[in-house]
Amino acid sequence: MTTWTTIYASPIGPLTLYANEKGLSGLHFEGSRPPASGERAEEDRGRFKRAIQQLDEYFAGEREIFDLPLALAGTPFQLSVWQALRTIPFGETWSYGELAKTIGNPKGMRAVGLANGRNPIAVIVPCHRVIGADGSLTGFGGGLPRKRFLLELEKRDFRLVAQHDRAGATVSQR
Repeated sequence: MTTWTTIYASPIGPLTLYANEKGLSGLHFEGSRPPASGERAEEDRGRFKRAIQQLDEYFAGEREIFDLPLALAGTPFQLSVWQALRTIPFGETWSYGELAKTIGNPKGMRAVGLANGRNPIAVIVPCHRVIGADGSLTGFGGGLPRKRFLLELEKRDFRLVAQHDRAGATVSQR
């Protein structure tokens, strides 16, 4: 199976995107997870136009949910964890325990953590939204500074906010 790739220049450093015929199969931080051994990756930026547009919108605070075909490959357990990650609302965080309960395995926090760490499509499958039970930032494949950046980005309220002008009337602005 042919894999296509491109580099996306993001505010958190270069991101390498991978895709196959089924959809986006990887989004990795600089220096992590090259294609599987023996896998051929061909540069094709045009194939990633929609993903790049949605990443641009996300980093500009204009997109909360990604709408892309994904080609996730993993064990049934990993797939269930990655699907659950996609249900964590934008701007919120869950603990590993909450994520384990969501997939029906409340004692599986360690296994959930391992599956979270193997997420092949960072940012779009938001593994950065999982934190320690005590609220601390925990391991992240892209490093804790990137995780902190993504969480802070999502905390900002880019949506319309009601504000009062000088005369006391309510106005909406971005």
